Amino acid sequence: MANFAKPENALKRADELINVGQKQDALQALHDLITSKRYRAWQKPLEKIMFKYLDLCVDLKRGRFAKDGLIQYRIVCQQVNVSSLEEVIKHFLHLATEKAEQARSQADALEEALDVDDLEADRKPEDLQLSIVSGEKGKDRSDRELVTPWFKFLWETYRTVLEILRNNSKLEALYAMTAHKAFQFCKQYKRTTEFRRLCEIIRNHLANLNKYRDQRDRPDLSAPESLQLYLDTRFDQLKVATELGLWQEAFRSVEDIYGLMCMVKKTPKSSLLMVYYSKLTEIFWISSSHLYHAYAWFKLFSLQKNFNKNLSQKDLQLISSSVVLAALSVPPFDRAQSASHMELENEKERNLRMANLIGFNLEPKFEGRDMLSRSALLSELVSRGVLSCASQEVKDLFHVLEHEFHPLDLGSKIQPLLEKISKSGGKLSSAPSLPEAQLSQYVPALEKLATLRLLQQVSKIYQTIRIESLSQLVPFFEFSVVEKISVDAVKNNFVAMKVDHMKGVVIFGNLGIESDGLRDHLAVFAESLSKVRAMLYPVPSKASKLAGIIPNLADTVEKEHKRLLARKSIIEKRKEDQERQQLEMEREEEQKRLKLQKLTEEAEQKRLAAELAERRKQRILREIEEKELEEAQALLEDTEKRMKKGKKKPFLDGEKVTKQTVKERVLTEQLKERQEMEKKLQKLAKTMDYLERAKREEAAPLIEAAYQRRLVEEREFYEREQQREVELSKERHESDLKEKNRLSRMLGNKEIFQAQVISRRQAEFDRIRTEREERISQIIRARKQERDIKRKQIYYLTIEEERIRKLQEEEEARKREEAERLKKEQAERKAKLDEIAEKQRQREREVEEKGRLEREAALKGTNAPPARLAEPTVTPTGTAAPAATAPAAAAASGPAKYVPKWKRQTTEVSGPSAPTAAPTPSETDRWPNRGLPPGDDHWGNSRGPAQNTDRWTSGRDRAPPAEGGDRWGSGPRGSDERRSAFGSSRPRPTQR
Repeated sequence: MANFAKPENALKRADELINVGQKQDALQALHDLITSKRYRAWQKPLEKIMFKYLDLCVDLKRGRFAKDGLIQYRIVCQQVNVSSLEEVIKHFLHLATEKAEQARSQADALEEALDVDDLEADRKPEDLQLSIVSGEKGKDRSDRELVTPWFKFLWETYRTVLEILRNNSKLEALYAMTAHKAFQFCKQYKRTTEFRRLCEIIRNHLANLNKYRDQRDRPDLSAPESLQLYLDTRFDQLKVATELGLWQEAFRSVEDIYGLMCMVKKTPKSSLLMVYYSKLTEIFWISSSHLYHAYAWFKLFSLQKNFNKNLSQKDLQLISSSVVLAALSVPPFDRAQSASHMELENEKERNLRMANLIGFNLEPKFEGRDMLSRSALLSELVSRGVLSCASQEVKDLFHVLEHEFHPLDLGSKIQPLLEKISKSGGKLSSAPSLPEAQLSQYVPALEKLATLRLLQQVSKIYQTIRIESLSQLVPFFEFSVVEKISVDAVKNNFVAMKVDHMKGVVIFGNLGIESDGLRDHLAVFAESLSKVRAMLYPVPSKASKLAGIIPNLADTVEKEHKRLLARKSIIEKRKEDQERQQLEMEREEEQKRLKLQKLTEEAEQKRLAAELAERRKQRILREIEEKELEEAQALLEDTEKRMKKGKKKPFLDGEKVTKQTVKERVLTEQLKERQEMEKKLQKLAKTMDYLERAKREEAAPLIEAAYQRRLVEEREFYEREQQREVELSKERHESDLKEKNRLSRMLGNKEIFQAQVISRRQAEFDRIRTEREERISQIIRARKQERDIKRKQIYYLTIEEERIRKLQEEEEARKREEAERLKKEQAERKAKLDEIAEKQRQREREVEEKGRLEREAALKGTNAPPARLAEPTVTPTGTAAPAATAPAAAAASGPAKYVPKWKRQTTEVSGPSAPTAAPTPSETDRWPNRGLPPGDDHWGNSRGPAQNTDRWTSGRDRAPPAEGGDRWGSGPRGSDERRSAFGSSRPRPTQR
């Protein structure tokens, strides 16, 4: 793959390849550029490259390349420049359509050229076999080969564009336009298979749009513009389907429109609804769904009357007549009476579905059978005034068929009305969206309805009638047709009759089947006997007697009813199971049959494919041989033309020749001719050499004589020209002298004028120079002043900066001196405080030692047993001293009794051995150690003997505050002083 620095280089390379006829290489180069990840940012040259790329794809019929390129270009343009993608796709569609039209214009027989069932399918093996056997190479085959490929390419183009534009909110209009063009393509060329595929493609696009709702550029169907585009596309699909006669696809299109409406919960415009219902009328009439057809006409009438302000009275009458006749054409009996349970359920679902399609009911409120019925429709027509808007003959026909009773002359009264109705109808001028109202299409259904009404009315007044008389009463049909109609009526319990051909009569009445009578005759006989007994023996208190005879009658009836219902449900379930099993068996058989058929078809296809490949191979070999033979024959003819007369032919008559043989013989002959020609040329060259040498020998003296003559002539010519030049110079000199004498008279005037001009210019020059010097001097003075001012400013700024710098240095020196002074004062204060703290600690240690000695003396005077030894204490000198024994006099003299510590200390202090008064409990035991071992404080720190007393010293033993601080040592060193006064043995680092 070639790498291009710029996209323009790829375009130039493609143009060069196209100019030399290598379109395939140019297409591949552009394809590599477009699919490369290097050019994923949109730029203007990419659009020109896409135009050229699509031109090549269309010329070479490469639909797959075009699709890949458009997908990559969509990725590039999606978020940057969607309009560029739109222009490229329009160009692509235009090229494909133009090529198809050109191919179509070149074909003379269009119908034969387009006689292909499926554009996406390959040619059938039968067609290939026929073409090989018949050897057809006429215009029909050339037309097929010319037109069909371009139509295939155009169809692939539509599919590609729709696939690229699907579910893109920014290109919805282009998507709708492409779908419309595809519909018109199918309509113009009667492509029914492609139309079905196109409808399925569009349907799948909408389904994917609803399935994947988290897409980035997903169209919003709730927007009015998007909804209108989708609806227009579906309505175009519906119109084309009806015009092509694809009624099943048209019905699916109607369902698509209804599903779209259910999706967005919005009703389309009245004009679209009119088209919707008009197409529904055609679909239902083709499918013989007369009831739905009548309801669709009724909806159409309501829309025209409410929304069409230009509706004329004549068109309104024609539409109302169509509605009434459509309602009358519905069969007057319900076909569901003789149907099974499954058929009833299917009919119910179908009625509900059709009711939604006709009425746009998003949530059905009634049962389908209650909503859609002939009687309900006729009553609705009468109450809404539709019958009053119809023509007079339609009104008369309605009254005769629905309300009047004329069994003997019903046919004679209806026949002229039907003749008038068959002649009426036509195009609606004020309602162009409606189909042409042809009332004559309802005549067969009305004749059938008249026949049914006549049979119904005759059955009420006759029990038996002859077939000839009945045929005379029905002028529309023969009796065979009447018999078929009567069979349908009897089947649906509309009329009870039987035809006896042996007697030639028709018997009316309740003529049930004999098996039905035999089945129920015992029950009928029992009921009759019960009635006779009740008449013969009437009982006044019948209820009480029955209650006495059968006291549990209600329970019995209820149980019997439940049993019968259970039995009925069991029977229905068994029937359903049997039907299900039957359906499963049929489905399995059908699957087996389809599988066998598929295997057979595959085997047949393989056989046909093998035969086709073999025939193709043989045909190719035969064509190759024929082509070689033709080329050999052409070479042979060319060789014979180039050969001279008198020479023998290279091949004998009747000899078998091939292309290789002819080439070898021709090469041999050409080699011989070349050798002969070389010999002739050598001989001719030798002859020409001799002739040239002889000519030069003869011409040498002649050339010398001509040279000498030429020298003499040129010398004479030179002398003559020299003399003439001298004469001309003399003449020019004399004329110049005369001119000088003539101009010498003006020399004084010229010098005066010259002096004036020079003096004037000199004065002007001096003035300009003086002005310039003055201006320069002013500029110099101004610049000098500016330099002086700037120099003074710099001097002042320098002096000010020096002054500020000196002030800053003096301030810093003062601050350093102040800091050193403060540091010295703090050190002195700290030394004083440390000295005071040491004295305080020494005093505390002395007091504590004195108290200890007093306690030991008090303990020695008691008669207590020896107490446990206390832990050794540390003296101020650092040596361990033995601990005093604990007092135990109370324990020795009597039972053990707990003595509080403060009482023990009081006792010890009041003893005779105490030399001094001990401190009070408030002083010595203000913060007790709470069971801690001697020598540890509350935080587990080791202390000396002086530190085992209370933590805080009394007011009289506390050192006086230092200078510059309060009692608690507040000031610059307040915190450190407090720590020293409270017994801290380690000074903290000084903080500024």
